[in-house]
Amino acid sequence: MSDSEEIKRVPKPKWLRVKLPTGENYRKVRGLVEEHKLHTICESGSCPNMGECWGAGTATFMILGNVCTRSCGFCAVSTGKPQNVDPFEPVKLAKSIKTMEVKHAVITSVDRDDLEDGGANIWAETIKAVRRISPGTTMETLIPDFAGKWENLQILIDAAPEIVSHNLETVRRLTKEVRIQAKYDRSLELLRRLKEGGMKTKSGVMLGLGETEDEIYETMEDLRSVNVDILTLGQYLQPTLKHLPVAEFIHPDKFAKYQEDGMKMGFRFVESGPLVRSSYHAEKHLF
Repeated sequence: MSDSEEIKRVPKPKWLRVKLPTGENYRKVRGLVEEHKLHTICESGSCPNMGECWGAGTATFMILGNVCTRSCGFCAVSTGKPQNVDPFEPVKLAKSIKTMEVKHAVITSVDRDDLEDGGANIWAETIKAVRRISPGTTMETLIPDFAGKWENLQILIDAAPEIVSHNLETVRRLTKEVRIQAKYDRSLELLRRLKEGGMKTKSGVMLGLGETEDEIYETMEDLRSVNVDILTLGQYLQPTLKHLPVAEFIHPDKFAKYQEDGMKMGFRFVESGPLVRSSYHAEKHLF
């Protein structure tokens, strides 16, 4: 048996259990998402917290379609040739956010390396539309790296959402395997530019892909070196057998220790736990 086949057989521990989505609010949010034909990373990314978050009346919206131009080894979002950009999407999303009475919206997108601006102008128009149509809503934007074209990043900075998040996802050594078309240092540079542009910044890292404790701490230090404010640490869960296998399930006690140490390093918030994802408890990160 190969090493990869052996890794795939790592049993899921008893303490890692996801609640089934139930409740009136969950059904209401699902109905609105279906009615308005919205793309949510909750569904496309097979998020384990969908039941909890939708039950609380919140969701993470995905713009620029639901087909990504990249093929990351961890992500359940479809890869291929995306559809044409919908110029009316910003207004449609803003109206839906108003209808759903969302107080704090998390907005993310697929990578659109097929577009000259990487989707930056739709990003900016979306932020402006939400501010215009639902002025009581604050926003966190979980953005791609725009392939390192910093003039496109500046378009988003100029729109000034309350929080800008960009996930490092994994440690330096595993980046080429986990985020095939991304670059570790490019992501750090993006986060540095966001902070210099006056943004509150956030990043997330998945654990259990084969990284060491030393590498986790090195990654945390790298994020602090570019003054990232908020860090999320969560357990990687294999979405399908075609994706990277889980190398290890990290015990909740270790997550608690990383949270404690992260706060000592100077992060303003550290969300750390097996089921934590980048948008988990996002409303708490406004400060």
